Amino acid sequence: MALAGVRVLELEGLGPGPLAACVLADFGADVVTICRVSNGKVQSQEDPVSRGKRSIAVDLKSPEGLAAVKKMVEKADVFIEPFRPG
Repeated sequence: MALAGVRVLELEGLGPGPLAACVLADFGADVVTICRVSNGKVQSQEDPVSRGKRSIAVDLKSPEGLAAVKKMVEKADVFIEPFRPG
């Protein structure tokens, strides 16, 4: 595969982010999606653009969750986030 060995970290969201990560996974990248946790429950979406991706649920509002994501970002080649500027 063309992107074998490329590590992609994606924050779960809407719009072009999940589709871009899906295309990267289709070309062989190792894609990990970080899903939201709210009140102890995973807020995740199952849709066709989730194919070929692994996922992990992390509470980004906790210090431990934030530290875990920062460690994962250090090892990633690509970071996809769904937030608008501002």
